[in-house]
Amino acid sequence: MTDLQQRPSDDRQATALPYDLTARELARWTWRQVTSMRTALVLLLLLALASIPGSVIPQDNIDSLAVSQWRDNHPRLAPVWDRLDLFNVYGSVWFAAIYILLMISLVGCIIPRLFVYARALRAKPPKAPRHLSRLPESTSYTTDEDPDVVLARAARVVKGRRFRVHYVEGRSDAVAAERGHLREAGNLVFHVAVIVVLVGVAAGSLFGYKGGVILLNGDDYGFSNNLTQYDDFAPGALFDPDVMEPFSFSITDFDVDWLTEGKRAGMAREFVASLDYETEPGGDTETYDLKVNHPLTIGGTDVFLIGHGYAPVITIRDGEGEVTKSGPVVFLPTNAQTFESFGVVKAPFARPEQIGLEGAFYPTFAMGEDADGNLTMPASVWGDALDPLISMSLWTGDLGLQDGSASSVYVLDKANATQVMKADGQPFRMDLRPGESATLPDGLGSVTFEGLQRWNKIQISRTPGKLVALTGVVLALLGLLGSLFVRPRRLWVRARRQDDGTTLVELGRLDRSSGGDPEDGEAELAAIVAELQDPTRTKTTSTRTTSTREDES
Repeated sequence: MTDLQQRPSDDRQATALPYDLTARELARWTWRQVTSMRTALVLLLLLALASIPGSVIPQDNIDSLAVSQWRDNHPRLAPVWDRLDLFNVYGSVWFAAIYILLMISLVGCIIPRLFVYARALRAKPPKAPRHLSRLPESTSYTTDEDPDVVLARAARVVKGRRFRVHYVEGRSDAVAAERGHLREAGNLVFHVAVIVVLVGVAAGSLFGYKGGVILLNGDDYGFSNNLTQYDDFAPGALFDPDVMEPFSFSITDFDVDWLTEGKRAGMAREFVASLDYETEPGGDTETYDLKVNHPLTIGGTDVFLIGHGYAPVITIRDGEGEVTKSGPVVFLPTNAQTFESFGVVKAPFARPEQIGLEGAFYPTFAMGEDADGNLTMPASVWGDALDPLISMSLWTGDLGLQDGSASSVYVLDKANATQVMKADGQPFRMDLRPGESATLPDGLGSVTFEGLQRWNKIQISRTPGKLVALTGVVLALLGLLGSLFVRPRRLWVRARRQDDGTTLVELGRLDRSSGGDPEDGEAELAAIVAELQDPTRTKTTSTRTTSTREDES
Protein backbone atom coordinates (compact mmCIF):
# COMPACT_ATOMS: atom_id res chain seq x y z
CA MET A 1 0.00 0.00 0.00
CA THR A 2 1.42 3.42 -0.94
CA ASP A 3 1.95 6.37 1.41
CA LEU A 4 -0.82 8.22 -0.40
CA GLN A 5 -3.27 5.39 0.28
CA GLN A 6 -2.22 5.27 3.96
CA ARG A 7 -2.85 8.98 4.55
CA PRO A 8 -5.74 9.67 7.01
CA SER A 9 -9.01 11.09 5.71
CA ASP A 10 -8.43 14.36 7.62
CA ASP A 11 -5.22 14.95 5.67
CA ARG A 12 -7.08 14.17 2.49
CA GLN A 13 -9.74 16.76 3.32
CA ALA A 14 -7.05 19.32 4.02
CA THR A 15 -5.33 18.82 0.65
CA ALA A 16 -8.09 17.66 -1.70
CA LEU A 17 -10.26 19.99 -3.71
CA PRO A 18 -13.97 20.16 -2.73
CA TYR A 19 -15.12 18.26 -5.81
CA ASP A 20 -12.77 15.35 -4.97
CA LEU A 21 -14.50 14.70 -1.64
CA THR A 22 -17.43 12.53 -0.71
CA ALA A 23 -20.63 14.16 0.59
CA ARG A 24 -19.60 13.60 4.20
CA GLU A 25 -16.09 14.87 3.63
CA LEU A 26 -17.45 17.86 1.73
CA ALA A 27 -19.73 18.72 4.66
CA ARG A 28 -16.80 18.54 7.09
CA TRP A 29 -14.63 20.62 4.75
CA THR A 30 -17.37 23.25 4.47
CA TRP A 31 -17.81 23.35 8.25
CA ARG A 32 -14.07 23.86 8.74
CA GLN A 33 -14.02 26.68 6.23
CA VAL A 34 -17.02 28.41 7.82
CA THR A 35 -15.68 28.06 11.38
CA SER A 36 -12.12 29.17 10.64
CA MET A 37 -10.88 32.39 12.22
CA ARG A 38 -10.07 33.76 8.76
CA THR A 39 -13.69 33.33 7.70
CA ALA A 40 -14.91 34.98 10.90
CA LEU A 41 -12.71 38.01 10.24
CA VAL A 42 -13.91 38.22 6.63
CA LEU A 43 -17.56 38.03 7.74
CA LEU A 44 -16.95 40.70 10.39
CA LEU A 45 -15.50 42.95 7.69
CA LEU A 46 -18.46 42.19 5.41
CA LEU A 47 -20.87 43.08 8.22
CA ALA A 48 -19.14 46.44 8.66
CA LEU A 49 -19.22 47.08 4.90
CA ALA A 50 -22.87 46.02 4.69
CA SER A 51 -23.74 48.61 7.35
CA ILE A 52 -22.41 51.48 5.22
CA PRO A 53 -25.46 51.69 2.90
CA GLY A 54 -27.68 51.90 5.97
CA SER A 55 -25.78 55.00 7.05
CA VAL A 56 -25.59 56.65 3.63
CA ILE A 57 -28.94 55.79 2.05
CA PRO A 58 -32.13 56.94 3.86
CA GLN A 59 -33.98 54.08 5.53
CA ASP A 60 -37.75 53.50 5.50
CA ASN A 61 -37.89 52.71 9.20
CA ILE A 62 -35.95 55.83 10.18
CA ASP A 63 -36.97 58.65 7.83
CA SER A 64 -39.69 57.73 5.36
CA LEU A 65 -39.89 61.32 4.10
CA ALA A 66 -36.21 61.31 3.15
CA VAL A 67 -36.79 58.01 1.31
CA SER A 68 -39.72 59.53 -0.57
CA GLN A 69 -37.64 62.55 -1.56
CA TRP A 70 -34.77 60.31 -2.62
CA ARG A 71 -37.11 58.31 -4.84
CA ASP A 72 -38.37 61.52 -6.47
CA ASN A 73 -34.82 62.75 -7.07
CA HIS A 74 -33.52 59.41 -8.41
CA PRO A 75 -36.35 57.78 -10.39
CA ARG A 76 -33.99 55.42 -12.25
CA LEU A 77 -32.00 54.20 -9.26
CA ALA A 78 -34.96 53.80 -6.92
CA PRO A 79 -36.23 50.49 -8.48
CA VAL A 80 -32.70 49.04 -8.31
CA TRP A 81 -32.34 50.11 -4.69
CA ASP A 82 -35.72 48.50 -3.93
CA ARG A 83 -34.66 45.17 -5.43
CA LEU A 84 -31.47 45.25 -3.34
CA ASP A 85 -33.38 46.22 -0.17
CA LEU A 86 -31.10 49.23 0.28
CA PHE A 87 -33.93 51.27 1.79
CA ASN A 88 -34.20 48.63 4.53
CA VAL A 89 -30.63 47.39 4.88
CA TYR A 90 -30.85 45.97 8.40
CA GLY A 91 -34.01 44.05 7.61
CA SER A 92 -32.78 42.63 4.30
CA VAL A 93 -32.16 38.95 3.63
CA TRP A 94 -28.53 39.45 2.64
CA PHE A 95 -27.70 41.39 5.82
CA ALA A 96 -29.37 38.69 7.94
CA ALA A 97 -27.38 36.01 6.08
CA ILE A 98 -24.07 37.72 6.90
CA TYR A 99 -25.19 38.18 10.50
CA ILE A 100 -26.15 34.54 10.99
CA LEU A 101 -23.03 33.21 9.25
CA LEU A 102 -20.86 35.39 11.48
CA MET A 103 -22.51 33.98 14.61
CA ILE A 104 -22.09 30.40 13.36
CA SER A 105 -18.46 31.07 12.48
CA LEU A 106 -17.69 32.59 15.88
CA VAL A 107 -19.36 29.76 17.76
CA GLY A 108 -17.47 27.22 15.65
CA CYS A 109 -14.19 29.03 16.39
CA ILE A 110 -14.71 29.40 20.12
CA ILE A 111 -15.97 25.95 21.15
CA PRO A 112 -12.80 24.03 20.09
CA ARG A 113 -10.62 26.71 21.69
CA LEU A 114 -12.53 26.32 24.95
CA PHE A 115 -11.65 22.60 25.07
CA VAL A 116 -8.02 23.36 24.23
CA TYR A 117 -7.90 26.01 26.95
CA ALA A 118 -9.48 23.64 29.49
CA ARG A 119 -6.82 21.03 28.72
CA ALA A 120 -4.09 23.67 29.05
CA LEU A 121 -5.38 24.65 32.50
CA ARG A 122 -5.25 21.05 33.68
CA ALA A 123 -1.85 20.37 32.16
CA LYS A 124 1.32 20.63 34.24
CA PRO A 125 3.96 23.21 33.31
CA PRO A 126 6.41 21.69 30.83
CA LYS A 127 9.66 20.15 32.02
CA ALA A 128 12.79 22.24 32.17
CA PRO A 129 14.93 22.32 29.01
CA ARG A 130 18.29 20.55 29.20
CA HIS A 131 20.28 23.76 28.76
CA LEU A 132 18.63 26.63 30.62
CA SER A 133 21.55 28.91 29.74
CA ARG A 134 20.44 28.86 26.12
CA LEU A 135 17.16 30.55 26.87
CA PRO A 136 16.89 34.26 25.94
CA GLU A 137 16.78 35.20 29.64
CA SER A 138 18.81 33.13 32.09
CA THR A 139 21.13 33.39 35.07
CA SER A 140 22.94 31.15 37.54
CA TYR A 141 24.80 31.15 40.85
CA THR A 142 26.46 28.66 43.20
CA THR A 143 25.68 27.88 46.84
CA ASP A 144 26.66 25.40 49.54
CA GLU A 145 23.05 24.44 50.26
CA ASP A 146 21.61 21.07 49.38
CA PRO A 147 19.82 21.01 45.94
CA ASP A 148 16.57 19.77 47.48
CA VAL A 149 16.55 22.66 49.94
CA VAL A 150 17.14 25.16 47.12
CA LEU A 151 14.42 23.64 44.96
CA ALA A 152 11.86 23.54 47.77
CA ARG A 153 12.57 27.20 48.52
CA ALA A 154 12.38 28.02 44.78
CA ALA A 155 8.95 26.38 44.56
CA ARG A 156 7.69 28.55 47.42
CA VAL A 157 9.22 31.74 45.99
CA VAL A 158 7.91 31.23 42.49
CA LYS A 159 4.47 30.20 43.76
CA GLY A 160 4.39 33.41 45.79
CA ARG A 161 4.75 35.26 42.50
CA ARG A 162 1.50 33.70 41.30
CA PHE A 163 3.06 31.09 39.03
CA ARG A 164 1.56 27.64 38.60
CA VAL A 165 4.31 25.39 39.96
CA HIS A 166 5.16 21.75 39.35
CA TYR A 167 7.74 20.23 41.67
CA VAL A 168 7.88 16.84 43.35
CA GLU A 169 10.27 16.96 46.29
CA GLY A 170 12.94 14.32 46.14
CA ARG A 171 12.02 13.27 42.58
CA SER A 172 12.53 16.41 40.50
CA ASP A 173 15.80 18.12 39.69
CA ALA A 174 14.02 21.32 38.60
CA VAL A 175 11.05 23.51 39.43
CA ALA A 176 8.77 24.21 36.43
CA ALA A 177 6.44 27.19 36.60
CA GLU A 178 4.05 28.89 34.26
CA ARG A 179 2.00 32.09 34.38
CA GLY A 180 -0.27 34.09 32.08
CA HIS A 181 -3.14 31.75 31.23
CA LEU A 182 -5.50 34.72 31.60
CA ARG A 183 -4.23 36.03 28.27
CA GLU A 184 -5.98 33.25 26.38
CA ALA A 185 -8.95 33.64 28.73
CA GLY A 186 -9.09 37.30 27.67
CA ASN A 187 -9.11 36.26 24.00
CA LEU A 188 -11.93 33.81 24.63
CA VAL A 189 -13.92 36.32 26.69
CA PHE A 190 -13.56 38.87 23.88
CA HIS A 191 -14.88 36.45 21.26
CA VAL A 192 -17.70 35.27 23.51
CA ALA A 193 -18.55 38.93 24.15
CA VAL A 194 -18.87 39.56 20.42
CA ILE A 195 -21.46 36.78 20.28
CA VAL A 196 -23.25 38.27 23.29
CA VAL A 197 -23.39 41.65 21.54
CA LEU A 198 -24.73 40.05 18.36
CA VAL A 199 -27.37 38.16 20.35
CA GLY A 200 -28.40 41.34 22.17
CA VAL A 201 -28.70 43.32 18.94
CA ALA A 202 -30.61 40.48 17.30
CA ALA A 203 -33.03 40.25 20.25
CA GLY A 204 -33.69 43.98 20.03
CA SER A 205 -34.26 43.79 16.28
CA LEU A 206 -36.57 40.78 16.50
CA PHE A 207 -38.68 41.61 19.56
CA GLY A 208 -38.39 45.38 19.80
CA TYR A 209 -39.76 48.29 17.83
CA LYS A 210 -38.92 51.86 16.95
CA GLY A 211 -41.29 54.59 15.90
CA GLY A 212 -41.45 58.32 15.50
CA VAL A 213 -44.06 61.02 15.85
CA ILE A 214 -44.05 64.76 15.21
CA LEU A 215 -46.01 66.28 18.08
CA LEU A 216 -47.25 69.85 18.26
CA ASN A 217 -46.66 71.71 21.52
CA GLY A 218 -49.55 72.51 23.79
CA ASP A 219 -52.21 70.90 25.95
CA ASP A 220 -54.47 70.45 22.92
CA TYR A 221 -52.09 67.87 21.44
CA GLY A 222 -50.93 64.60 22.90
CA PHE A 223 -49.65 61.12 22.16
CA SER A 224 -50.82 57.70 23.34
CA ASN A 225 -48.59 54.68 22.85
CA ASN A 226 -50.61 52.71 20.33
CA LEU A 227 -49.97 51.92 16.68
CA THR A 228 -52.44 54.45 15.28
CA GLN A 229 -50.57 57.38 16.87
CA TYR A 230 -47.23 56.88 15.12
CA ASP A 231 -46.11 58.74 12.00
CA ASP A 232 -43.66 55.95 11.21
CA PHE A 233 -43.30 52.59 12.93
CA ALA A 234 -40.72 49.83 12.44
CA PRO A 235 -41.51 46.63 14.40
CA GLY A 236 -39.23 43.65 14.77
CA ALA A 237 -39.99 40.40 12.98
CA LEU A 238 -41.31 38.82 16.21
CA PHE A 239 -42.84 41.98 17.68
CA ASP A 240 -45.91 41.54 19.85
CA PRO A 241 -48.15 44.64 20.21
CA ASP A 242 -49.20 43.47 23.67
CA VAL A 243 -45.78 44.45 25.08
CA MET A 244 -46.37 48.17 24.38
CA GLU A 245 -46.70 50.12 27.63
CA PRO A 246 -49.99 52.10 27.75
CA PHE A 247 -48.40 55.48 28.53
CA SER A 248 -49.35 58.88 27.13
CA PHE A 249 -47.79 62.34 27.17
CA SER A 250 -48.07 65.89 25.88
CA ILE A 251 -45.52 68.68 25.45
CA THR A 252 -46.51 71.57 27.66
CA ASP A 253 -43.53 73.83 27.02
CA PHE A 254 -40.48 74.03 24.80
CA ASP A 255 -37.35 76.09 25.41
CA VAL A 256 -34.45 76.69 23.01
CA ASP A 257 -31.03 78.17 23.78
CA TRP A 258 -29.63 79.78 20.61
CA LEU A 259 -25.96 80.33 19.85
CA THR A 260 -25.24 84.06 19.45
CA GLU A 261 -21.56 84.12 18.45
CA GLY A 262 -19.20 82.45 16.01
CA LYS A 263 -19.82 80.74 12.70
CA ARG A 264 -22.66 78.71 14.19
CA ALA A 265 -24.54 81.75 15.46
CA GLY A 266 -28.28 81.30 15.11
CA MET A 267 -28.12 77.53 15.62
CA ALA A 268 -29.89 75.81 18.51
CA ARG A 269 -27.36 74.86 21.18
CA GLU A 270 -29.75 73.13 23.55
CA PHE A 271 -33.46 72.52 23.58
CA VAL A 272 -35.71 71.10 26.27
CA ALA A 273 -39.28 69.80 25.97
CA SER A 274 -41.33 69.75 29.16
CA LEU A 275 -43.57 66.66 29.26
CA ASP A 276 -46.66 65.80 31.24
CA TYR A 277 -47.03 62.02 31.09
CA GLU A 278 -49.05 59.17 32.52
CA THR A 279 -47.66 55.66 32.74
CA GLU A 280 -51.16 54.18 32.45
CA PRO A 281 -54.64 55.50 31.62
CA GLY A 282 -56.10 57.40 34.56
CA GLY A 283 -52.82 57.31 36.47
CA ASP A 284 -51.05 60.17 38.18
CA THR A 285 -49.60 62.86 35.90
CA GLU A 286 -45.86 63.32 36.19
CA THR A 287 -43.48 65.82 34.60
CA TYR A 288 -40.14 65.35 32.88
CA ASP A 289 -37.70 67.64 31.06
CA LEU A 290 -36.88 65.77 27.88
CA LYS A 291 -33.46 66.60 26.41
CA VAL A 292 -31.25 65.23 23.67
CA ASN A 293 -29.48 62.09 24.95
CA HIS A 294 -31.58 62.20 28.15
CA PRO A 295 -34.55 59.97 27.32
CA LEU A 296 -37.58 59.31 29.45
CA THR A 297 -37.74 55.61 30.35
CA ILE A 298 -41.15 54.09 31.02
CA GLY A 299 -40.95 50.38 31.72
CA GLY A 300 -38.88 48.93 28.89
CA THR A 301 -39.58 51.83 26.51
CA ASP A 302 -37.41 54.88 25.93
CA VAL A 303 -38.76 58.24 24.73
CA PHE A 304 -36.18 60.42 22.94
CA LEU A 305 -36.22 64.03 21.80
CA ILE A 306 -34.46 64.13 18.43
CA GLY A 307 -35.64 67.28 16.66
CA HIS A 308 -37.83 70.36 16.55
CA GLY A 309 -39.20 72.90 14.11
CA TYR A 310 -41.98 75.34 13.24
CA ALA A 311 -45.63 74.83 12.34
CA PRO A 312 -47.18 77.95 10.75
CA VAL A 313 -50.88 78.32 11.52
CA ILE A 314 -52.58 78.76 8.14
CA THR A 315 -56.23 79.29 7.24
CA ILE A 316 -57.54 78.67 3.70
CA ARG A 317 -60.94 79.93 2.59
CA ASP A 318 -62.25 78.71 -0.74
CA GLY A 319 -64.07 80.65 -3.44
CA GLU A 320 -67.37 80.30 -1.57
CA GLY A 321 -65.90 81.86 1.58
CA GLU A 322 -65.89 78.58 3.52
CA VAL A 323 -62.93 77.66 5.74
CA THR A 324 -61.56 74.44 4.24
CA LYS A 325 -58.28 74.29 6.12
CA SER A 326 -57.27 75.88 9.40
CA GLY A 327 -54.59 75.00 11.90
CA PRO A 328 -50.86 74.46 12.31
CA VAL A 329 -49.01 72.78 9.45
CA VAL A 330 -45.68 71.09 10.11
CA PHE A 331 -42.80 72.45 8.03
CA LEU A 332 -39.66 70.33 7.91
CA PRO A 333 -36.24 72.04 8.28
CA THR A 334 -34.01 72.04 5.19
CA ASN A 335 -31.22 73.97 6.96
CA ALA A 336 -30.18 72.71 10.39
CA GLN A 337 -28.62 76.02 11.38
CA THR A 338 -31.15 78.64 10.24
CA PHE A 339 -34.23 76.35 10.35
CA GLU A 340 -35.31 77.39 6.88
CA SER A 341 -38.10 74.88 6.29
CA PHE A 342 -40.22 73.35 3.55
CA GLY A 343 -43.90 72.54 3.80
CA VAL A 344 -47.11 71.68 2.00
CA VAL A 345 -50.66 72.83 2.79
CA LYS A 346 -53.60 70.92 1.30
CA ALA A 347 -57.28 71.86 1.06
CA PRO A 348 -58.99 68.80 -0.42
CA PHE A 349 -62.56 70.07 -0.17
CA ALA A 350 -62.08 73.60 -1.50
CA ARG A 351 -64.54 74.84 -4.11
CA PRO A 352 -64.51 75.31 -7.02
CA GLU A 353 -61.14 73.47 -7.12
CA GLN A 354 -58.80 71.69 -4.76
CA ILE A 355 -56.08 73.98 -3.44
CA GLY A 356 -52.49 73.04 -2.70
CA LEU A 357 -49.77 75.33 -1.37
CA GLU A 358 -46.08 74.51 -1.45
CA GLY A 359 -43.18 76.62 -0.29
CA ALA A 360 -40.70 77.71 2.34
CA PHE A 361 -40.79 79.17 5.81
CA TYR A 362 -38.08 81.59 6.96
CA PRO A 363 -37.85 82.14 10.76
CA THR A 364 -35.78 85.31 10.29
CA PHE A 365 -36.29 86.45 6.71
CA ALA A 366 -33.66 88.32 4.74
CA MET A 367 -32.75 88.86 1.10
CA GLY A 368 -29.18 87.93 0.43
CA GLU A 369 -26.72 89.96 -1.59
CA ASP A 370 -23.90 88.86 -3.87
CA ALA A 371 -20.48 90.52 -4.12
CA ASP A 372 -21.87 93.16 -6.51
CA GLY A 373 -24.67 94.11 -4.15
CA ASN A 374 -27.40 92.43 -6.20
CA LEU A 375 -30.23 90.72 -4.36
CA THR A 376 -30.08 86.93 -4.38
CA MET A 377 -32.44 84.21 -3.24
CA PRO A 378 -34.30 84.79 0.04
CA ALA A 379 -32.99 83.01 3.10
CA SER A 380 -33.26 82.79 6.85
CA VAL A 381 -30.34 84.26 8.77
CA TRP A 382 -31.34 83.08 12.25
CA GLY A 383 -32.97 80.00 13.68
CA ASP A 384 -35.16 81.92 16.10
CA ALA A 385 -38.45 83.36 14.78
CA LEU A 386 -37.44 87.03 14.84
CA ASP A 387 -39.04 87.97 11.49
CA PRO A 388 -41.04 84.95 10.27
CA LEU A 389 -42.27 84.76 6.70
CA ILE A 390 -43.81 82.09 4.47
CA SER A 391 -43.40 82.13 0.71
CA MET A 392 -45.67 79.67 -1.14
CA SER A 393 -46.77 78.84 -4.67
CA LEU A 394 -50.32 77.80 -5.61
CA TRP A 395 -51.52 74.62 -7.33
CA THR A 396 -55.06 73.63 -8.29
CA GLY A 397 -56.84 70.77 -9.98
CA ASP A 398 -56.64 67.09 -9.14
CA LEU A 399 -54.06 66.96 -6.35
CA GLY A 400 -54.89 63.38 -5.37
CA LEU A 401 -56.22 64.53 -2.02
CA GLN A 402 -59.72 63.12 -1.84
CA ASP A 403 -58.86 59.58 -2.94
CA GLY A 404 -55.87 59.30 -0.63
CA SER A 405 -53.37 58.74 -3.45
CA ALA A 406 -50.85 61.26 -2.10
CA SER A 407 -47.77 59.40 -0.86
CA SER A 408 -47.10 61.69 2.12
CA VAL A 409 -48.57 64.64 3.97
CA TYR A 410 -45.28 66.40 3.21
CA VAL A 411 -45.53 65.83 -0.56
CA LEU A 412 -47.86 67.53 -3.02
CA ASP A 413 -49.01 65.29 -5.87
CA LYS A 414 -48.59 67.43 -8.98
CA ALA A 415 -49.04 64.80 -11.64
CA ASN A 416 -52.53 66.01 -12.59
CA ALA A 417 -52.32 69.50 -11.08
CA THR A 418 -51.77 72.92 -12.61
CA GLN A 419 -49.61 75.67 -11.14
CA VAL A 420 -51.39 79.02 -11.01
CA MET A 421 -49.56 81.74 -12.94
CA LYS A 422 -49.72 85.54 -12.91
CA ALA A 423 -50.67 87.68 -15.90
CA ASP A 424 -46.98 88.19 -16.79
CA GLY A 425 -46.42 84.46 -17.02
CA GLN A 426 -44.55 84.17 -13.71
CA PRO A 427 -45.71 81.69 -11.06
CA PHE A 428 -48.17 83.14 -8.57
CA ARG A 429 -46.47 83.42 -5.19
CA MET A 430 -47.59 84.81 -1.86
CA ASP A 431 -45.21 86.13 0.83
CA LEU A 432 -46.93 86.45 4.18
CA ARG A 433 -45.95 87.44 7.69
CA PRO A 434 -48.05 86.56 10.76
CA GLY A 435 -51.44 88.26 10.60
CA GLU A 436 -51.29 88.91 6.84
CA SER A 437 -53.64 87.50 4.20
CA ALA A 438 -53.47 87.06 0.43
CA THR A 439 -56.35 86.84 -2.03
CA LEU A 440 -56.03 84.02 -4.52
CA PRO A 441 -56.59 84.74 -8.22
CA ASP A 442 -59.55 83.49 -10.29
CA GLY A 443 -61.89 83.60 -7.29
CA LEU A 444 -60.17 80.64 -5.63
CA GLY A 445 -60.38 82.16 -2.14
CA SER A 446 -57.78 83.49 0.32
CA VAL A 447 -54.91 82.39 2.55
CA THR A 448 -54.12 83.83 6.00
CA PHE A 449 -50.91 83.32 8.01
CA GLU A 450 -52.38 83.33 11.53
CA GLY A 451 -49.26 82.73 13.61
CA LEU A 452 -46.68 80.13 14.68
CA GLN A 453 -46.53 77.01 16.79
CA ARG A 454 -43.61 74.68 17.59
CA TRP A 455 -43.34 70.94 17.07
CA ASN A 456 -40.99 68.28 18.37
CA LYS A 457 -39.85 65.05 16.78
CA ILE A 458 -40.16 62.26 19.34
CA GLN A 459 -38.71 58.79 18.90
CA ILE A 460 -40.13 55.90 20.93
CA SER A 461 -38.20 52.65 21.01
CA ARG A 462 -38.21 49.38 22.87
CA THR A 463 -34.99 47.34 22.69
CA PRO A 464 -35.21 44.20 24.83
CA GLY A 465 -31.61 43.15 24.20
CA LYS A 466 -29.87 46.44 25.03
CA LEU A 467 -28.68 45.28 28.47
CA VAL A 468 -27.40 42.06 26.92
CA ALA A 469 -25.54 44.05 24.27
CA LEU A 470 -24.14 46.41 26.91
CA THR A 471 -22.95 43.44 28.96
CA GLY A 472 -21.25 42.08 25.85
CA VAL A 473 -19.48 45.38 25.22
CA VAL A 474 -18.18 45.51 28.81
CA LEU A 475 -17.00 41.90 28.58
CA ALA A 476 -15.31 42.63 25.27
CA LEU A 477 -13.38 45.52 26.82
CA LEU A 478 -12.32 43.38 29.79
CA GLY A 479 -11.26 40.54 27.52
CA LEU A 480 -9.35 42.92 25.26
CA LEU A 481 -7.50 44.39 28.24
CA GLY A 482 -6.60 40.90 29.43
CA SER A 483 -5.33 39.82 26.02
CA LEU A 484 -3.25 42.99 25.65
CA PHE A 485 -1.68 43.36 29.09
CA VAL A 486 -1.35 39.80 30.44
CA ARG A 487 2.05 38.36 29.46
CA PRO A 488 2.28 34.55 29.49
CA ARG A 489 5.71 33.28 30.50
CA ARG A 490 7.47 30.18 31.78
CA LEU A 491 10.16 29.85 34.41
CA TRP A 492 12.46 27.03 35.46
CA VAL A 493 14.84 26.64 38.36
CA ARG A 494 17.34 23.73 38.36
CA ALA A 495 19.72 22.85 41.18
CA ARG A 496 22.41 20.15 40.99
CA ARG A 497 25.53 19.17 42.93
CA GLN A 498 28.87 19.85 41.22
CA ASP A 499 32.12 17.90 41.51
CA ASP A 500 33.58 20.42 43.95
CA GLY A 501 30.69 19.89 46.38
CA THR A 502 28.87 23.16 45.64
CA THR A 503 25.37 23.42 44.19
CA LEU A 504 24.86 25.10 40.83
CA VAL A 505 21.50 26.86 40.64
CA GLU A 506 20.30 27.78 37.13
CA LEU A 507 17.27 29.90 36.28
CA GLY A 508 15.70 30.35 32.85
CA ARG A 509 12.76 32.43 31.73
CA LEU A 510 10.81 32.32 28.47
CA ASP A 511 8.44 35.16 27.55
CA ARG A 512 5.72 33.71 25.31
CA SER A 513 4.26 37.08 24.32
CA SER A 514 5.60 39.21 21.50
CA GLY A 515 7.02 42.60 22.33
CA GLY A 516 8.16 41.73 25.84
CA ASP A 517 10.88 43.90 27.36
CA PRO A 518 14.06 41.87 28.09
CA GLU A 519 14.86 44.18 30.98
CA ASP A 520 11.63 43.13 32.71
CA GLY A 521 12.67 39.48 32.44
CA GLU A 522 16.14 40.19 33.78
CA ALA A 523 14.68 42.14 36.68
CA GLU A 524 12.28 39.31 37.53
CA LEU A 525 15.09 36.74 37.48
CA ALA A 526 17.29 38.98 39.61
CA ALA A 527 14.52 39.38 42.19
CA ILE A 528 13.98 35.60 42.38
CA VAL A 529 17.71 34.98 42.77
CA ALA A 530 17.81 37.52 45.59
CA GLU A 531 15.05 35.69 47.44
CA LEU A 532 16.70 32.30 46.89
CA GLN A 533 20.09 33.48 48.12
CA ASP A 534 18.69 35.35 51.12
CA PRO A 535 15.49 33.71 52.42
CA THR A 536 15.26 36.20 55.31
CA ARG A 537 15.42 39.13 52.85
CA THR A 538 17.88 40.91 55.16
CA LYS A 539 20.59 41.47 52.60
CA THR A 540 20.95 41.78 48.86
CA THR A 541 23.34 39.64 46.88
CA SER A 542 24.34 40.83 43.43
CA THR A 543 23.72 38.36 40.64
CA ARG A 544 24.59 38.25 37.02
CA THR A 545 21.74 37.94 34.51
CA THR A 546 22.54 37.15 30.93
CA SER A 547 20.58 37.07 27.69
CA THR A 548 23.31 35.28 25.78
CA ARG A 549 23.86 31.59 25.29
CA GLU A 550 26.51 30.10 27.57
CA ASP A 551 28.05 26.68 27.32
CA GLU A 552 27.16 24.49 30.24
CA SER A 553 30.22 23.50 32.29
